[in-house]
Amino acid sequence: MGEKSYPDITKEISAGAKILRKDIPDVMAGFSAMAAAASRDGALDKKTKELMALAIAVAIHCDGCIGFHTEALIKLGVTRAEFQETLGMAIYMGGGPSLMYSANAVAAWDQLGGPQS
Repeated sequence: MGEKSYPDITKEISAGAKILRKDIPDVMAGFSAMAAAASRDGALDKKTKELMALAIAVAIHCDGCIGFHTEALIKLGVTRAEFQETLGMAIYMGGGPSLMYSANAVAAWDQLGGPQS
């Protein structure tokens, strides 16, 4: 089995989500509204919330979530050190399976153009 391609994973999911937005618009609008409300700056800033989302994505083994939240973190200017410390917390809380998905998250970071320092 080859390395997962996170750019391909996110593109494929985006294509499927486009169909869902057409076929079940109320559900998708509700999900989008929830995502916007949950991720906007408040007591916690958007960067902190995206780091939390990454840790949860690793813990629940969601490749698509890892891809999308890694993209968001790169756009928010997160450093590789911040990204990796977040993975450290995910490993601590999720054990061996989270270690495996943390390795996947590092691949996503590299594939999606995250800075190397």
